[in-house]
Amino acid sequence: MANNIQESLNKAMNIQGAVGAALVDFQSGMCLGTAGGGGLNLDLAAAGNTEVVRAKKNVRDKLGLKDLIEDILITLDTQYHLIRMMHNNINVFFYIVLDRKRANLAMARIELAEIDNHLSLT
Repeated sequence: MANNIQESLNKAMNIQGAVGAALVDFQSGMCLGTAGGGGLNLDLAAAGNTEVVRAKKNVRDKLGLKDLIEDILITLDTQYHLIRMMHNNINVFFYIVLDRKRANLAMARIELAEIDNHLSLT
């Protein structure tokens, strides 16, 4: 399992503009693995973004929506913070930080979906 997680994180870091990536357990907010970071505390970011995901899921549920959350984008002046819910394991999400000047957001979303398709946590 750890090799698959590290392999997935390495693939995420190969996405154009990637600064850091984490695979996060939604239940605990803890990182299952990290790569890069560029000075960012990915463990702290994972815990904080767990709260973002919980808030969005709560609102979705209160609205009575049945759709799954695919991703959540937080846009900063110089970075994109992309949270991708893993569909092979609903208790896990990918968190990736992208440099806005170097990243192609559409391609990053496609590449994270591909990583999701190949990630197995069993």
